[in-house]
Amino acid sequence: MHIHQLRNATMILEFGHQRILVDPMLARKLSLPPLRVFSARQRNPLVDLPASATAALESVTHCLITHCQKGHFDHLDRAAKKWLRDTGTPVICTPHDAAYLATHDLNVQPLPSDHEQPSPFLGGRIRTVRCTHGLGLVGKLMEHGVGYLIEMPGEPSLYLSGDTLLTPTVRAFIAEHRPQLSVVPAGGAHFDLGGDIIMGVEEVIEFTRQSAGLVIANHLEALSHCPVTRRALADAARLAGVEARLLIPGDGEVLDFRATGQP
Repeated sequence: MHIHQLRNATMILEFGHQRILVDPMLARKLSLPPLRVFSARQRNPLVDLPASATAALESVTHCLITHCQKGHFDHLDRAAKKWLRDTGTPVICTPHDAAYLATHDLNVQPLPSDHEQPSPFLGGRIRTVRCTHGLGLVGKLMEHGVGYLIEMPGEPSLYLSGDTLLTPTVRAFIAEHRPQLSVVPAGGAHFDLGGDIIMGVEEVIEFTRQSAGLVIANHLEALSHCPVTRRALADAARLAGVEARLLIPGDGEVLDFRATGQP
């Protein structure tokens, strides 16, 4: 398996001949609106896609969406919708998102309604776990979406947590399924009011401690409401003694994993 980190939550998963684009945000630097109103009114994304993105996108066979409604352009923006529409790439999603994506003339392939149970997925299987994309009032305004556990023959099991806090549901899920690889959002995103809406430094460190496998941090240094830097997260991992199991790829970096989950 290869995991090609592009930017923010956007990555390409390579399983054999399958190339799965996850949560595509393909817009040019600073072409999207700010995500905070009263402070740091900086347009997004903060950085361009890496130079490797153009060639990598040409090999994509499928797209996988964790959530996309209520203005979550950082997981599916206008540029990505156009690219998916122009290429006809199959878009795999939950039944909840299927009707919305179909209104944009995308090639939608929803998972079965009972998608918390294992479902067939490109020669392997997939299941979901609920995300909690913020608590309190801000949580009521968010689109929470799902994470995915992907199990492919001869490959390490992979948990894409989606945009979530470290909740009891997530803790129980990783304890039960013990994924060999996990990808978690680490940016500590928050708006002008309310608490964090994804994991930050402390929760990523705690997730890594509880995980049985390797953890990959993304959602870093690409959006104006995500203050956590790669250096700050790496420093915290060293202090906590988990730096060997927490990987923090740069944009454009490709990680290669064997079936044991080791790079």
